Amino acid sequence: MKILRASDYKRMPWKNGGGETVEIAVFPAGASIDDFDWRISMATVASDGPFSIFPGVDRTLSILSGNGMELTIDGGAPVTLELSSGPRPFRADRPVFAALVDGVTTDLNVMTRRSRFSHRVIRHRTPVSLPPSAFLRFVLATGKHTIAFGSQRADLGPLDCLTFGGDVTGDLVISGESEVFLIELVSEAVSKSF
Repeated sequence: MKILRASDYKRMPWKNGGGETVEIAVFPAGASIDDFDWRISMATVASDGPFSIFPGVDRTLSILSGNGMELTIDGGAPVTLELSSGPRPFRADRPVFAALVDGVTTDLNVMTRRSRFSHRVIRHRTPVSLPPSAFLRFVLATGKHTIAFGSQRADLGPLDCLTFGGDVTGDLVISGESEVFLIELVSEAVSKSF
């Protein structure tokens, strides 16, 4: 298990130059926004506009703070994402336009290159117990949380992230003041069981 601290995340411009993204984790290590296999990031959206296009990539968006946004995906009916909404998956190689509901919004983005990885994002209220899994997993804290694994304990601050893989054989118990986002990543070679 490893803790990624929010203060250490990498900041970079959006692919389309329309804002800033905060990179939590990426694979392979050091990959750019053009050649990652998977990427977990946050973005602060301050104005209406189009999303960047990522060919061959699947994406899931969740709202972390603010009043949310209305997404028009590939010319379809608008979908409103708010703090109370579940994570929204869609293809990142389709045109998407975002209109803010009421002011600045921060979102969580999880992206996987379709030919290499799959992902899912689940929002959990705490306390929650996570059973063992063969998948690579990340837990993003939205507030202050404590993670217990057997006799080990770790504290997460707001927007800190815990990462762990299939070598964790017992339940992880997460307690705290707010929700967490569980992100699971699996290579396409084993995705049939996902």
